[in-house]
Amino acid sequence: MQNPNPAAAVLARPGAAHAVVVGGGTMGADVAVVLTRALCRTTVVEPDAARAAALPARVAANLAAIGREDGAAALQVAADLDQIDWSTVDLVIECIPERLDLKQALFAELVRRARPDAVLASNSSSFPISAIGAGLDTRARMLGLHFFMPAHLVPLVEVVMGEGSSEDGADALIAFMRRCGMVPVKVRQDLPGFLANRLQHALSREAFSLIDRGIASPGDVDAAVRFGFGFRFLAAGPVLQRDHAGIDVHAAAGATMYPSFCNDAEPARCLAERAADGRHGMKRGEGFYAWTPETIAAERARYDRLLRAGLDLIATELPAIEP
Repeated sequence: MQNPNPAAAVLARPGAAHAVVVGGGTMGADVAVVLTRALCRTTVVEPDAARAAALPARVAANLAAIGREDGAAALQVAADLDQIDWSTVDLVIECIPERLDLKQALFAELVRRARPDAVLASNSSSFPISAIGAGLDTRARMLGLHFFMPAHLVPLVEVVMGEGSSEDGADALIAFMRRCGMVPVKVRQDLPGFLANRLQHALSREAFSLIDRGIASPGDVDAAVRFGFGFRFLAAGPVLQRDHAGIDVHAAAGATMYPSFCNDAEPARCLAERAADGRHGMKRGEGFYAWTPETIAAERARYDRLLRAGLDLIATELPAIEP
């Protein structure tokens, strides 16, 4: 039988809650930073001994970089689910590899272990929570909770409702994430890509089509977005931007351009070729750009620096962290 009101009370304050993050990889570690900066008691489950040993220092360093050193004391690391006192757990966030069978098996185990009012969330970007929780009891308290890398620097988080998800549970999780300093958005249907990735891929489809057709280079596409309309997105999203520019102007421009937009059902040739021949980006030393260990380190430092600067610019528009 489904619980219609999961965790509305227990997630009222991060400082009074206990969250478990299953998976201590890049995303799991960054999600732990999001939680511990709000002084939420956080246990990361990571079976790999070397990765588990490195987690406290990694989380502490990221907390120190944002002036929240006090959050480090809220972090614990466990080797497996058996080490958790499940009677104390209010929220579980799954951050394991993107394999549906693994996620389904984990959620079946979480249903058996967790309190009936605990929220069970998945950070999956590939699989809807409806598929992960298919056939399980208490699906009302199951939600997608999709962060964007790096999770502690990108404010957005998507709270995604599946077929059986409780509206009250979604609202409770949204309020909790807002108190953790995030900007949560509610996605009422767990369709592929949810909200932000659908918007991103709609842009990408046109961008890579323009590259395929020889109309613009990869560098010029990047520049057009970063220093053109993308630059304005920090101040206003596409909907608010229409009010700034004039809806009549946008409608007239759309009527001219929409018929010529790419509407392909398959990825662009320039993407498919690189996916097939191993030019997968930084991790392989080449994608659309060439990479060395030195240029990768420099690029990641530049990227993080600009993200932090962007956070400073919009700091007054972000939710306050409320332990």
